[in-house]
Amino acid sequence: MDKPMNRIKEVLEERGIKQTWLAERLGKSFCIVNSYVCNRRQPSLDVLFEIAKILNVNPKELIEDNNE
Repeated sequence: MDKPMNRIKEVLEERGIKQTWLAERLGKSFCIVNSYVCNRRQPSLDVLFEIAKILNVNPKELIEDNNE
């Protein structure tokens, strides 16, 4: 399966941050954030950068690099 995967879940877990908190900060519903976290849907680049800003990480850290 070569679909794009994100690492939002891992970053949230590393930092002990709840999806509900992220959803509030993003101004998006829990369902949408949960679908990003579970990789059922991918955030737009704008949203990805916003998530990175909220979590204080480099946006690259939120994207799994399969080329390693």
